[in-house]
Amino acid sequence: MDLNRVQIFAQVVDKGSFTAAAKAMGITKATVSRKIAELEHSTGVQLLLRTTRSLKLTEAGSIYFNKVNKILTDLRSAEDQLSASQQTIRGNLRIVCPIEFGQQALGPVIARFLEDYPQMQIEAELTNRKVDMVEEGVDVMFHVQGLDDPRLEHFRLVHAHKVLMASPEYLERFGTPTTPDELLNHRGIRLASPYIDGNWRIFDGKQWQEIIPDCRLQVNNITLAREAAIDGLGIASLPMMIAHDALQRGDLLPILQDFPMEHVTINLIYPKRAYLPRKCRTFVEYFYEALFQRWGSLVLDIPPYVIPPENLAQMTPTNICCDQ
Repeated sequence: MDLNRVQIFAQVVDKGSFTAAAKAMGITKATVSRKIAELEHSTGVQLLLRTTRSLKLTEAGSIYFNKVNKILTDLRSAEDQLSASQQTIRGNLRIVCPIEFGQQALGPVIARFLEDYPQMQIEAELTNRKVDMVEEGVDVMFHVQGLDDPRLEHFRLVHAHKVLMASPEYLERFGTPTTPDELLNHRGIRLASPYIDGNWRIFDGKQWQEIIPDCRLQVNNITLAREAAIDGLGIASLPMMIAHDALQRGDLLPILQDFPMEHVTINLIYPKRAYLPRKCRTFVEYFYEALFQRWGSLVLDIPPYVIPPENLAQMTPTNICCDQ
């Protein structure tokens, strides 16, 4: 039996087309077509009905797929179990992380992990694009807010508290708003992306208000929004972890602090598996160690295999005094 043909057949059924299966497996469409033809020839049965617009399983193909799909699942589980039990950690780890959070938190963890495990390689992508981590073969992903996907395991890491802020020069020129309603008379810097609603949600003491700022600048990058605010372009809604240094220097000043804004949550996500590969589990353990050191008792969810510090309840967050 050519297991490669069987895997390609299962991918074609899962993805619904030769093109999508080829893209998911990193091979050509011609290779997919040839391997399916070889499989049908060797079994002597037509497995797929092909037309110019659709692809359907024959009755024999449906029976065959149900049986081989279970076998492939068991094989993946066996491979994960073997990986989870191996003593030497080796291989490749694909990580995806939002740009700003990755710049803040990921570098030191990766450096220490690779120093301790010289047979590991890491491919880290800092991006704000939409990622299907199962299709793209991503091992670990950090994401703002959760993803409604039953294939994925989620752990909330920390809340990223946001505050409205502006430069001293802007506030001197246009005045400092004292109520949420006054924001409508000010210039805003709007942060928007496929994952971020650019409107400002703020609690006025009685209810949540959604304010659409009058913006001359809309960006999909928090760092650019911060720098534009420092340059006096307008008011920006920024996570404290991104604006902390600018606030400490006095480049930005917080406004409307008595009116809390809706926060976002940073999540750790990886595919659900019967056995988590040891390389993934170990990296997550390293990341949580750094997370405890910086955020202490503010850490939200902890995976069952991660051992928190004995004094976690008493740990005080460091260098993020404005996050709370």
